[in-house]
Amino acid sequence: MPTRPGIAWRLLVLLALLAARGAPAAGPSAPLPSPQELEASGAIIGKVHIVVGDVFDTDIDGEDGWLYRTANKLHINTRPSVIRGQLLFKSGDPYQHRLVEETERLLRDNGYLYDAVIVPVAFDDGVVDLEVRTRDVWTLNPGVSFSRKGGENTWGAQIEEDNLLGTGRALDFEWRSDVDRESFGVSYVDPHFRHSFTRLGVAYIDADDGSTKLLQVNRPFYALDTRRAGGVYLLEYERNDPRYVLGDEVGEFQHRGEYYEAYAGISRGLAGRWVRRWTGGVTYERNRFAVDPNEPLGGPLPPDRELAYPWLGFDLVEDSFQERVNQDQIRRTEDVLVGLRASARVGYADDALGSDRDALVASASVQDGADLRPGISLFGSLSASG
Repeated sequence: MPTRPGIAWRLLVLLALLAARGAPAAGPSAPLPSPQELEASGAIIGKVHIVVGDVFDTDIDGEDGWLYRTANKLHINTRPSVIRGQLLFKSGDPYQHRLVEETERLLRDNGYLYDAVIVPVAFDDGVVDLEVRTRDVWTLNPGVSFSRKGGENTWGAQIEEDNLLGTGRALDFEWRSDVDRESFGVSYVDPHFRHSFTRLGVAYIDADDGSTKLLQVNRPFYALDTRRAGGVYLLEYERNDPRYVLGDEVGEFQHRGEYYEAYAGISRGLAGRWVRRWTGGVTYERNRFAVDPNEPLGGPLPPDRELAYPWLGFDLVEDSFQERVNQDQIRRTEDVLVGLRASARVGYADDALGSDRDALVASASVQDGADLRPGISLFGSLSASG
């Protein structure tokens, strides 16, 4: 007489059936805490995922045609390492919603990104994983131009790439011919030189009446909590400046200019709602004018100028930014400062420093904004220099 299967055998059969049919579906996952709840709980940032979207979203109507798909294939998306290098937080840091929002603003400030959003995607045992979602824009800009005004033609051609090979760097070639000169120029800008917030810019323009050379290396106050800044700016140019009388050119003179500046800045970062920044630097500028032997002068030469002066500057910024859509750009998130921003700078040029005169050099600007009622805001600005 056959024996009945034991309890152990029955359990093995039951487990085999469950494995063959698949595990039962999991119940709905618990909702993620809000950003405010994450910060209040002392959450720590875990993994940070970077998701770079195409120029066109082919999943929506109107952007699913062959032209948009071809553009996505031709465009080189921003490299995730470029996005990661601009984050104001990293794995292991405490979650701070203010830094997340400011990072979104920094990313959206790049001309090669259409939008940037940072969202929590997982939370477990006090650790929150974040996903940085960005979307590229089309950055290759070739073009030609022609205009005619006052009997004179103006021609131009340009090819510009603002996100070279997905690195965030910009490279521009431009040819232009107008009534004053014909010129060809090339410029290169790396806003995150050596994977940092240091900005490198170089430009060279060769014209039939001179040339322009520019070098800029600076590390700005890129975030509200940035404590140090500094940089150098070097500009040299030589050109012919036309002289007009009642709209008619009556002569030309040679103009050679030099402008050099170095500065450094310090700040204690964000204190409450305010950021205060102090900067100090040295500026040298010289302008020389001469007669062009091949052109009529048409009047007296401007006087030469040479100024060398130290200066001190102060900036005040209110942390009062708002995210808006359709204010100045269609269907695009905009970061609007609805608060106070003021700056002032004063220097003194003395002949003991190499200046050809004693002069006070000063500038100041202020802007502010306010919400009058939903949908209506008032902005104002004022600046002066001399």
